Amino acid sequence: MKTLPRLAALLVFFLSTALGGAFEPRPDSSPAEVVPAPAVQRDTDSTRPAAPLAARNSLLRVNSMNQAYDFFQPWRKKNPAGRRGIGVVIPGGRILVTAELVANSNFIELEKAATAEKSSASVERVDYDCNLAILRPSDPAFLAGMTPFPFDGKTSIGDSATILQFEPNGEIAETTGRISSIAVSPYPLENLGLLVFKLSAPLQQRDGSFTLPAVRDGRLLGLVMRYDARNQIADIIPMPVVKRFLGQAAGRTYRGFPRLGVSYSPLRDPQLRRYIGLKEPGGIYITKVTPGGSAAKAGLLPGDVLLAIDGKPLDQDGNHQDPDHGRILFSHLTNTATAAGDKITLKIFRQGKTRDLVATMEPPDRSRVVSPAFLADTAPPFVILGGLVFIELSRPFLQEWGMDWVKSAPRRLVHLDAFQDELPEDRGKIVVLARVLPTPDTIGYDNLGNLVVKELNGRPVKSLADLSAAARHPIDGFQKIELEEDPKHIFLDAASVEANRAALMEHYDLPALERLPK
Repeated sequence: MKTLPRLAALLVFFLSTALGGAFEPRPDSSPAEVVPAPAVQRDTDSTRPAAPLAARNSLLRVNSMNQAYDFFQPWRKKNPAGRRGIGVVIPGGRILVTAELVANSNFIELEKAATAEKSSASVERVDYDCNLAILRPSDPAFLAGMTPFPFDGKTSIGDSATILQFEPNGEIAETTGRISSIAVSPYPLENLGLLVFKLSAPLQQRDGSFTLPAVRDGRLLGLVMRYDARNQIADIIPMPVVKRFLGQAAGRTYRGFPRLGVSYSPLRDPQLRRYIGLKEPGGIYITKVTPGGSAAKAGLLPGDVLLAIDGKPLDQDGNHQDPDHGRILFSHLTNTATAAGDKITLKIFRQGKTRDLVATMEPPDRSRVVSPAFLADTAPPFVILGGLVFIELSRPFLQEWGMDWVKSAPRRLVHLDAFQDELPEDRGKIVVLARVLPTPDTIGYDNLGNLVVKELNGRPVKSLADLSAAARHPIDGFQKIELEEDPKHIFLDAASVEANRAALMEHYDLPALERLPK
């Protein structure tokens, strides 16, 4: 792949983020425009009015009341909003749903569609990487008489599958389509590419939208996580991902999905292959290795050529021949087919010789992430100093600017989020002066906002914890804040800030003046 100029690379990032997020590590993929819920599509010929009793006895309505935090005012929550989906009964008296359905949930209710019998539920396990969650009813007897849905086995392109939805009267409506492709694609909540089945089917808007089961021959094929109404394509979380999630969830400690931690370019250029002396037919060129990741710990270096994984050769685009799914990106081997803690063998070409490296697959170290792509079920950290509101940069903060946030959010912050992998390894978090609350201490600073903090009182700021600690050491009676952009410096009277703490909290109804990361 030819190196893109920075402007073109930024445009590619914007497009991929707006359409579902970046993922590891395919450079030429861009999913279709998607929405989480099926749009209205009146095509009654494509649906059948009822489903077998076995399916009806394995499905529940799931009603979730969700309330996310307001990242413009991180001490507050937004108004609550309800979501509705369909849960699938699985062994152990539990229900499988998408994580998006229950993200930031205050209350979860289970409902039997036929009888309207209800029970509350709690989240037993959730993984936003794979967009899956397990629910457990508060009353274990609520699922008495219900049957766990059997799981499907091998699925191939061209197989038919049926998406199940509830009618308002509790009957099950079926929409049947065909698997049009099987590929590694980005999941909507996190920066991770996992296996996705794409099903061509004209869905109607019915009862439930955030979780819809897809079945084949009476067995669960996966869960619909998004639907492209324009192209009538449903993206399905397939059983290989579901089984990996459930297998990990059965352990005492949940470790999640591992990643190799590399960026690469295809090796289609014959001149480059000649230059590096590569005579093997396939292979991909490693352009970057994530510090501290699985590949880095195994000794993989930029400039190496990755030829095979566990004896499975890679072509010049990074695909391998999967026995079940055909040609598919190698990250399926590292992210889904391999569990956290497993070892894989990397065959590489380096300086004219081939060698094997053994990598222990591990999930990413999230403490190294500069700007998280998704935050849920936890209150965002903040510090308020005399009316200056400081936060740590994250994509949810940028997304407060709306669907077109890549254009409407502050460009410098969008750039830092987009190219965070290019920042120095010791950069730490990016602390932002997000806004200014008018107070006697902030007179003259009212119009400042979205500025990156460099130092406070002469101390480097690489996290909100750094900023909080530095605030306890004023210089000559002042809080001296150094910014990366104009006006470069802000000064607050330290004694006045301390004296006005109670008035500030009362005036703006603040529960606290800081909430530090755990």
